Amino acid sequence: MAEALEIERLDRGVLSFRGPLTMENVPPFMNAVRREGAPTMILDFSGVPYLDSSGLGCLVSAYTSCAKAGRRVALTGVNQRVRKVFEITKVEKIFLMFPTLADAIEAFTNAGSA
Repeated sequence: MAEALEIERLDRGVLSFRGPLTMENVPPFMNAVRREGAPTMILDFSGVPYLDSSGLGCLVSAYTSCAKAGRRVALTGVNQRVRKVFEITKVEKIFLMFPTLADAIEAFTNAGSA
């Protein structure tokens, strides 16, 4: 039985994930991301131990659809294992990454409408 992905909506545009982002968990992940209409979306990955190629694909696809709509996506709390996958697949450059959720929120709050 695959490990479930728990999704918690912490605030408008802030989603927190607990569990691996794998093929089985892509549908709930995509649904949560699609439902979020905020101009800036912060995805807290501090509870995500790993992701597979399907998880990576859906993350990139979520990023792409947000970018097309003029929305920003930031990732926080990305661990070494997940970051390694980003680096190997050369996608780490497209994601705005912050060490913690607080850092991301602060960055966007201070940026105002910039």
